[in-house]
Amino acid sequence: MKTLILEPFSGAAGDMILGALIGLGADREKVCQAIESAVDVAVIVGRSDKQGIAAVDVHIEVPHETHSRHYDDLVSVIKKAGLPNDIENSALGVFAIMAAAESAVHGQPLESLHFHEVGQNDALADVIGACTAIHDIGADAILCMPINVGGGKVKAAHGLMPVPAPATLEILRKSELPFYGTGNRELLTPTGAALLAWFAKPIDHLPGGRVLATGYGAGDADTASPNVLRTLLMDTGPHLSTDSVEVLETNVDDVTGEVLGNLFDRLLGLGARDVAMIPAVMKKGRSGHIIKVITSREHTARLAKEIMRETGSLGIRVLPTRHRYTADRRMDQVTISLKGKTVAAAVKIAQDQSGVILHISAEYEDCRRIAEETSMPLRQIIRRVEEEAWQQFGKSPQKG
Repeated sequence: MKTLILEPFSGAAGDMILGALIGLGADREKVCQAIESAVDVAVIVGRSDKQGIAAVDVHIEVPHETHSRHYDDLVSVIKKAGLPNDIENSALGVFAIMAAAESAVHGQPLESLHFHEVGQNDALADVIGACTAIHDIGADAILCMPINVGGGKVKAAHGLMPVPAPATLEILRKSELPFYGTGNRELLTPTGAALLAWFAKPIDHLPGGRVLATGYGAGDADTASPNVLRTLLMDTGPHLSTDSVEVLETNVDDVTGEVLGNLFDRLLGLGARDVAMIPAVMKKGRSGHIIKVITSREHTARLAKEIMRETGSLGIRVLPTRHRYTADRRMDQVTISLKGKTVAAAVKIAQDQSGVILHISAEYEDCRRIAEETSMPLRQIIRRVEEEAWQQFGKSPQKG
């Protein structure tokens, strides 16, 4: 699988992302043409030395000063640019993220908001260019390492504010992208944050694989460490989707089966992706259980509190966020003939990103209903439904 990885150890801005992608191999002419046909700017692509690191330096020349725009004006500019549908949708998505952040920070509806820095032509150019470059690279997955937001204070329309700026912080909050702060200047801009939030999924370490290409995009400032954004294009193996999860774990004893059963349902209802309760022998030979819960970071604290409340546990272990591979899943339906009747059953299909089917499973409730209606064994119904699904949707699995 071809995977694009962004490493913002010195933050990220729109021009840094654009430069890093061109350095990685995105078609420079295509990117510049997309920008200049959409916005009244000139794009200059050069090289820069950042503490000994050779990086692509993208400069957007704006011949005419742009006044602040409303969100609808930004949408109109993008829609009138004649961009390919996938690039247009991505550019609109990036600006929607920035607009939602500005609306939350100011407490105003979108229609009454004026966009200052992010509404200028150079911001439009950065977003349109970066979207064009990412789609040109055509990675199967896009991942982002933790982001260095910098430190100190930044001058904004509201006055001096601590880094990260309010809109940037709101984008980070909603996207769940992990970040940290070192240095004494702003390193992550709202445009950079929105591009990362729209395209990338967070990871905390590099996946295994083979590096195909690297690219470095130069930031404007000269800092003690190389002020660059690094990108990697890697072959990471199977064409599987990726996500990040946290694993909650605790040992409990003196908890009845009824309490554990109720807790199982409660945790799933509160956002757990999976729950396991494993019998175990505790200290002094007491019987107990290990409770393991898989969830996304946003639900971790709520689920931990619920486990404590229901079981009396005094502590919940949280394993660090893990980068994991997942199959894409979709639901479909098949029909089969049984005893002169035609019946329908849902099936769950797991596949990789290239569409290769990995597994098909019949939906239990539908099969149970059919078994009751036909007085046939449930296992026969499941087998017939899954065989029909393999015939319709994919190659039948090899017999072992």
